[in-house]
Amino acid sequence: MISLSGKNIFLRALEPEDLDFLFALENDEKVWEVSETLAPYSKYILKQYLANSHKDIYEAKQLRLAISDYNNNLMGLIDLFDFNPKHRRAGVGIIVLEEANRNRGIGKEALSLLIEYVFNHLNLHQLYANISQENKPSIHLFSNLGFERIGVKKDWHYAAGKYQNEILYQKINH
Repeated sequence: MISLSGKNIFLRALEPEDLDFLFALENDEKVWEVSETLAPYSKYILKQYLANSHKDIYEAKQLRLAISDYNNNLMGLIDLFDFNPKHRRAGVGIIVLEEANRNRGIGKEALSLLIEYVFNHLNLHQLYANISQENKPSIHLFSNLGFERIGVKKDWHYAAGKYQNEILYQKINH
């Protein structure tokens, strides 16, 4: 049986009540580099996004899930994007908003749950992640969960006044 519930956290669909969290996350300039955001989002736009977040992954080609603890505290988001059912692959991204919640195993548990879900329920063959060479915590997380470094995109991102390489990681379901 597929479960999106772990020992300390669970993954769930976004709800209208998540607007304030989403607003804080999408407008936090510290995470813009990861999300490639260039300008703030209004609550109006985010309400529209939430209103359409119910769409099936086969229609929307993406899936965004909330990472929540069992006290219903929203801690972060995990995304599937570029979903391709023909080739049975998708990209994955994850963010835990508050620094106090990072390096506590939340990301590892969330990503583990998502991997199990996509390989056993969506029947995907592979997941991939694009990670800035500067993002050591994400490199560590994905590597520890069996993602392999398969390539480098040179000077892919311009951030903090310099170009940075992006590393492509891939996990194949054998």
